[in-house]
Amino acid sequence: MDSLLIKGGVPLEGEVHISGAKNAVLPLMAATLLTEEPCIIHHVPDLSDVRFMGQILTSLGADVRFDGGTVYIQAAKLKGMADYDLIRKMRASICILGPLLARLHQAKVSLPGGCIIGSRPVDLHLKGLAALGAKITVKAGYVHAKAPRLSGGEVFLGGRVGPTVLGTANVMMAATLADGVTVIESAACEPEVVDLANFLNAMGARITGAGSPTVQIAGVKALHGAEHEVIPDRIEAATFAIAAAATDGEITLVGARPDHLSAVLDKLRDANVKVQRNGRNLTVKRGGELRPVDITTLPYSGFPTDVQAQAMVLMTLTPGLSIITERVFESRFMHVSELARLGAEISIEGPSAIVKGGRPLSGAPIMASDLRASAALVIAGLAASGTTVVNRVYHIDRGYEKIDAKLKKLGARIERIKET
Repeated sequence: MDSLLIKGGVPLEGEVHISGAKNAVLPLMAATLLTEEPCIIHHVPDLSDVRFMGQILTSLGADVRFDGGTVYIQAAKLKGMADYDLIRKMRASICILGPLLARLHQAKVSLPGGCIIGSRPVDLHLKGLAALGAKITVKAGYVHAKAPRLSGGEVFLGGRVGPTVLGTANVMMAATLADGVTVIESAACEPEVVDLANFLNAMGARITGAGSPTVQIAGVKALHGAEHEVIPDRIEAATFAIAAAATDGEITLVGARPDHLSAVLDKLRDANVKVQRNGRNLTVKRGGELRPVDITTLPYSGFPTDVQAQAMVLMTLTPGLSIITERVFESRFMHVSELARLGAEISIEGPSAIVKGGRPLSGAPIMASDLRASAALVIAGLAASGTTVVNRVYHIDRGYEKIDAKLKKLGARIERIKET
């Protein structure tokens, strides 16, 4: 198992190219199951989750070939049951359920795993597919779905903490081959949902309204192959932007999408971080002394829960009090105890973290608990004096492409070592 050894205190300087979005490419790969014809997806990040999804599709009978940043997939023949040991490792694998059901009229998919950041049930996925006529049962850790015929209908996907992104993707994919028209209300509005809709439309689907709370899908008889380029990863872009501010450096994010980062950039500006836009590039640096801000995570287009931990690190370096409230996942403050080992002063009050910032951080051995916490701890190590060792970085490899190499090009003193 790998760790990252970081010698902090060096401002990050230079350019970093933003990779394709992890949260977009996984549903895109699942969508290729909807057709017998070959599909080509470009700007694919080299991540463990992407490789897992490739293995899952292969286990279902698809031909999957990676070539640099491009993946070629053809699912000419399929079986309706995926490998349990693969599915259980990654939550996004649940998005194969809708395509398998639409194409084979039946599917057996194990309940998925992923980061332990709170309850993330799949009940809305199952509710949505049932509204299209599927018979759903959950038995012995597997979801069994059958539907001799899917029919369009009205589906409401609002949950306790807002819409479900993967649930919207699952229902949208299944509805492309259903009879009639499906209307999804309280659909997720994330850019990754729009990217999936664009790919499906390129395959011959008829989807309108993606990116809004109401999505309409007119079913078609069959889909065909298509070629598509994945959108840039807005969470990776936000992570590097915060790293620039945390280390008092200056980073240009090449190929970022500012229109996908509005809430994050707004809070950075409130914190006295300068953000200069130049086409699809962003240059980020401090504008002087950092200012405390209050943040509440919300579904898109609000502040992303996937950037909460990174923002907390910046607030530990900011003089004054900041309050960060988590409204999406109830167990997403596990990084707080690790930041305290570096000298951060943070207290938890219900769904809020109260950050008393301005104290310098100093290096120490720390442990990553999930994907985004890993990124936050790396930023903290870069900003801290002395040496920090971040253990269990297999989490970070799930969602950040070669992050240590990218940081090293920006001047970071960071090495990947074997955990002892």
